Amino acid sequence: MIHYVSGDILLTRAQAIAHGIAANDPMTQGLALALHEQYPAMHKDFHHWCSREHPQPGAAWMWGGADGVRVVNLITQEGGYGHGARPSRATVKHVRDALRELAKIAEKEGFTSLAVPRLATGVGGLDWAEVQPVVEERLGHLDIPVYVYSEFHPGKQAVEPS
Repeated sequence: MIHYVSGDILLTRAQAIAHGIAANDPMTQGLALALHEQYPAMHKDFHHWCSREHPQPGAAWMWGGADGVRVVNLITQEGGYGHGARPSRATVKHVRDALRELAKIAEKEGFTSLAVPRLATGVGGLDWAEVQPVVEERLGHLDIPVYVYSEFHPGKQAVEPS
């Protein structure tokens, strides 16, 4: 069940946070930067996974921290392989494919709740009006609360219904 909330996704009580990213992303902007700063081991492990697997857009990779937090990195953009290469913009197809992988991970891992931002609408460059129906299509069937952070308010904990 999808719930639209306002607040800071880093303060979520959800079991897992998902966010859009490119393979080999330097994580220097937006939510990726905040997650990199909060979980530096995730950033290191993500780059190790990228160098081993060379993921394509539409893939997803889950990281688990020592405190039980889980972060699912959704590859919504073409990667920035090579020295100085920058990630490209996200596409709706990549978001759709990555959300399909997220739903599989959520079911396999038995997540009890999930938090996602307005995927691929910041650095990814997509319009939320295009992405929102894809989020509803791919995650709306999950039997867990899915908190979509539709408005970002730094430092404010969202009201997340059970």
